Amino acid sequence: MKVFVLIAGLAAVVTAAPSRRWDNGTSSEQIVHISLDTYFNNKGFGLVPGEANFDQLNNSYPARNLPDGGVYTSTKTNISYAFPGYQNASQSDNVVMVGQHIEIPAASYFSLHMLVASESAGASENMTLEYTDGTKALTEVRTNPYSSFLSILKGEIVMPSYFTTNTTNWNTSHIFEYIGAVDPSKSLASISLPDTSNDTSRIHLFSLSLLQQTGIQVQFLRPTQKHDADRVQTVEVVINNAGPDWISGSGVEVMISAPGIETIEPGYVKRLRPGDQKKVNVGVIGCGNVTATVHLSGSLNATYAIEGVKFGLEEYTSELSSLSTHESPEWFNDAKYGIFIHWGPYCVPGWGNSTPVEIYAEWYWWYGHHRNADKADVYDHHLNTYGPDVVYDGFFSNFTAENWDAKSWVDLIADAGAQYFVLTTKHHDGFAMFDAKETTHRDSIHYGPKRDILGELFDAAKTYQPQLKRGTYFSLPEWFNPLYGPYGFSQTTDPASTSWPGILARNPYTGAEEPYTGALPKDDFIADLMVPQMEILAYDYETDIMWCDCGASNGTAEFAAAWFNHAESQGRQVTMNNRCGIVAGADFDTPEYTTFSSVSERKWESNQGMDPYSYGYNRATPASLYMNASTLIHSLVDMVSKNGNLLLDFGPKADGTIDATEVAHLLEAGIWIKANAEAIFNTTYYFVTAETGDLRFTQTEEAFYILSLTEPTENFVVNASLPILPGDTISMIGAGIGTSLAWTQSEEGIAITVPSALISAGQHCWAFKITYAM
Repeated sequence: MKVFVLIAGLAAVVTAAPSRRWDNGTSSEQIVHISLDTYFNNKGFGLVPGEANFDQLNNSYPARNLPDGGVYTSTKTNISYAFPGYQNASQSDNVVMVGQHIEIPAASYFSLHMLVASESAGASENMTLEYTDGTKALTEVRTNPYSSFLSILKGEIVMPSYFTTNTTNWNTSHIFEYIGAVDPSKSLASISLPDTSNDTSRIHLFSLSLLQQTGIQVQFLRPTQKHDADRVQTVEVVINNAGPDWISGSGVEVMISAPGIETIEPGYVKRLRPGDQKKVNVGVIGCGNVTATVHLSGSLNATYAIEGVKFGLEEYTSELSSLSTHESPEWFNDAKYGIFIHWGPYCVPGWGNSTPVEIYAEWYWWYGHHRNADKADVYDHHLNTYGPDVVYDGFFSNFTAENWDAKSWVDLIADAGAQYFVLTTKHHDGFAMFDAKETTHRDSIHYGPKRDILGELFDAAKTYQPQLKRGTYFSLPEWFNPLYGPYGFSQTTDPASTSWPGILARNPYTGAEEPYTGALPKDDFIADLMVPQMEILAYDYETDIMWCDCGASNGTAEFAAAWFNHAESQGRQVTMNNRCGIVAGADFDTPEYTTFSSVSERKWESNQGMDPYSYGYNRATPASLYMNASTLIHSLVDMVSKNGNLLLDFGPKADGTIDATEVAHLLEAGIWIKANAEAIFNTTYYFVTAETGDLRFTQTEEAFYILSLTEPTENFVVNASLPILPGDTISMIGAGIGTSLAWTQSEEGIAITVPSALISAGQHCWAFKITYAM
């Protein structure tokens, strides 16, 4: 028999969580916990190594670090879950998704919430929502692996370690929260999970909750540590509409009142259809742990009281609990598109072979010394091209930058439509592209160009393109720096695994020890080189983005706390990615050469090269294989619709020039991006659905955008639930120069009449704007 637990009112679920009540309104809320006990088929929690086998490799979660079994409340959504916790030495505690059919109490629900994790890699599959009227809807469930090493993927529940067969691995482990929209106009009867039994990374389900609501209401209020130059604190208010009424017309103003708290910048919701959710930022001043009241003015005229809300901005400390409150700033969330630049001595050989055996060309030195992993045959290429006596540091003298012009680069970035850029200031070869002072002389000041590359580029941006935010890629480890020896590691036990051994390289042809040119005597890599170099980037060069890579052993916590506080004292909002070695302070995730097929609530930025599979310049790549403008635009539109940014890389040549084909494609895409900027920048995703076929959706508070990745027909039908009402207007922006278009609504969706001349005028992607009637 399946057991259903129905809990009315969140305060009854967890007394420690903020309790909420409507003081004036007609909404109600309840959270339904679905018992999964009869579906449990895997044991993932153990008290000691080897007790549980989460991933078929005898790895498991440390039970003593888990939340207590019973009820767990999300810190990001305030949704409560029936959390299994540790049972005993033999009892299962989670569900491996193998196609189970889960019946639920038939009712109208607003959203579906799960605690999930996968095994060795991120995973996504479709599950089926089945309604009592016989209709079905596919929705994707996607999650990250329970543990990740160099790029830490931060979960809702974070534990400091995980168990292997025989010991404890002190890398963090995670359980993630999945959120999915449900059609509240129908009665949901059951959920069919996907079958991931044959997948290389199975999906595990720990808890399942459904949010049942009526009307329009506030789901959650969350004070953040984000603020503007006047230190007005940003408070995130989540507003749901379970129907049947709409927010439309002049909309709703959102304000917060509480003892000692004053709203300075109200939030606004102009349009909210049934089934949709909006996250609204409200700016307040004041501090205290108080009962707060959210006021929704206008036609609703409703108030919502929330107890135990902690307001106020705090200085960051190196405690992980403090750093975890740091988030990606609004400028980063709104910027959407950045340019990545991989430039260093590796561009002298500039070789990574070609598809299907292409490798990252910037890894030339490493692959040439690791034949087990060398699918591109760098070993033979180097021997045949340069001979056995030329070592990597011998390329320094040919890294001249003789034709480099920093202004032309920042102008290109701006003309491409990008809003920020990130320069590789030091890759794994340890060669710094900035004045590293006395941490090392292995830099562009003493060797190669003998110029401060980063300084010149940042100065050019400040002078000629001051709107661009400036970022710095920084590799924490160095492959062959002997000072890194005490911290050296291999990513896996596979002989072909990537590694940072921290020993001098040996010439693979002669066996002679290779030099590590420019290194200075130091005692400790982290204290004397890594952290001081990060501080140089943060304080001397005033980077806006600390884009770390391969963050194994590190000194990030103390650095981040000081940097965050310093930036805030200057009225600047800075950000740090998830590769700096600690889960706290990891503001955004950084998948490589990939996108998602559904929204990620957590901010993410996909990075990839215009080259099919290299960031650094690869002379083996023909110009015809560089990413073209259409692919660039499609990638950007797709990622933006799912709460992502695109960080697109080009790899300059040793003389500082950029391949002409790459430049042409960037500029071509830039024309479209600038013409359609309002549909890309300063937008957010659509909660109901991010995509339908070749259509993507974005929105602002004033308008909604439909972006078609394929050429539309003259009778263009959008089969999706859109926030459109009679009196709204639809226009084609970009090539359509805002031309108003006739439209009708039917059960099939929205039909837009698009003149053939406008269709022909467009290219790459066709953007349509729904302007809300007042």
